[in-house]
Amino acid sequence: MAVFLTQESRILVQGMTGGEGTRHTRRMLAAGTRVVGGVNPRKAGRTVGFDDRKVPVFGSVAEGIEATGADVSVVFVPPAHVRAAVTEAADAGIGLAVVITEGVPVHDTVAFTDHARRNGTRVVGPNCPGLISPGRSNAGITPADITKPGPVGLVSKSGTLTYQLMYELRDFGFSTCVGIGGDPVVGTTHIDCLRAFEDDPDTRLIVLIGEIGGDAEERAAAHVRDHVTKPVVGYVAGFTAPEGRTMGHAGAIVSGSSGTATAKKAALEAAGVRVGSTPTETARLAAALLRA
Repeated sequence: MAVFLTQESRILVQGMTGGEGTRHTRRMLAAGTRVVGGVNPRKAGRTVGFDDRKVPVFGSVAEGIEATGADVSVVFVPPAHVRAAVTEAADAGIGLAVVITEGVPVHDTVAFTDHARRNGTRVVGPNCPGLISPGRSNAGITPADITKPGPVGLVSKSGTLTYQLMYELRDFGFSTCVGIGGDPVVGTTHIDCLRAFEDDPDTRLIVLIGEIGGDAEERAAAHVRDHVTKPVVGYVAGFTAPEGRTMGHAGAIVSGSSGTATAKKAALEAAGVRVGSTPTETARLAAALLRA
């Protein structure tokens, strides 16, 4: 099984005809993803060639859903247009919207994630690599050739660390890897993924990657303590981050003692999570548990 994304998922790409959309649509198709269309009102009716595939372009998400039965949208539009794109997808009834775009204004994210939630649409992102169920489907920009299907579920704020843990645990493989994004507001949280992995019978172990800033990891720790029966291994990026300095992600800022890596590590360990001091040590902890 897989979480949120399966081999049956049918994907529309909003912004497929742009540079990033085209490049990553080609990569998704090469990974076996069922990309069934793109969305661009100015290029509706055309087709775009990807090696041996031709993908139609629709004028709206609703048209794409009607023609193809799509249930996932991957969003590659500029920041100023993300709110409208996700709102359109949610209004059309898309089940999952994966927002790759970075630099989305926080007030826009608050608005479209709330609108999507009320319409029954799950949002992953923004400012994220998307999610991949290896060997089944890949919605976003995650490399598809660095791991295989297996029993590990991964949820991460960091795209780069997602890739590293996928590679370091490649001998075991993953059910699904979800990059939730590092902005202050995201559509899908660590806790959402923990619930999904707990319910997935083929996920035996969960890897949780956090970083400095906010209290998402502390809340995730409380959820693990109260609701998760599977082993969880964690890593928190940012132990050497200077106070008050943003570190790559919009949400990764420390103020005083709030949001520090040390506090997050302590909360996770108190909930029974084994926390590595480096990504490589985290992978070793996970591998030892899987072998046991």
